[in-house]
Amino acid sequence: MIEDGAGAVDARLTGEQLEDGDAESPREVCWRGKGVAFAPLDVDDAELIQVWRSDPVAAHEIGMWPRSLSAVRERIERDRDEHDRDDFLVLLPDGTPIGHIALTDQDMVDGTAEIMLMLDPDHRGKGYGTDAVDALVDLAFGELPMHRVQAVTHTTNGGALGVLARAGFVQEGVRRSACLHRGRRYDVAVLALLRDEWQALTRPRSWDVLITDQ
Repeated sequence: MIEDGAGAVDARLTGEQLEDGDAESPREVCWRGKGVAFAPLDVDDAELIQVWRSDPVAAHEIGMWPRSLSAVRERIERDRDEHDRDDFLVLLPDGTPIGHIALTDQDMVDGTAEIMLMLDPDHRGKGYGTDAVDALVDLAFGELPMHRVQAVTHTTNGGALGVLARAGFVQEGVRRSACLHRGRRYDVAVLALLRDEWQALTRPRSWDVLITDQ
């Protein structure tokens, strides 16, 4: 079913046209989930990442400070050479990029990793965050030998906590006063999804579903 759906999606992604009539360069879709697809993050995506990092909500909730375009490019290049992380653009079925998701700190011996997600402000609250997290944990447990995937966020970040809870993550504890942001100390929630908990989820896996418009 994955190959059947892939052909339809790839045709849509590569069929976009620019105003001058030239075909837009297609994204290299490497993973698909319910309602979203992943493409490897590239240095040319630095402008998108810079815009998302500059969102005032992100800066307020998680302390993600704006950075210069050159600094973002350098960071993407550096991360691309790291062997313990995978970074992806989150795409809609029509190829629109709506976020950045990553599986970081991968330890293949212990089977552990951490998840990171940043969504375009215009696409928050529409279920795409949960779809993206579901797809990434399917990759972590279905294609990689992970046993535990962790996520951390401020205890006041209700949106992120809701996304993680819907994806099956369990809050394990709180790192008290672990973050300094705007002159205040914040508690940080630690959540995780274990392999057996992922196996017990009743939702279809990424390889069982086709990408559909939402």
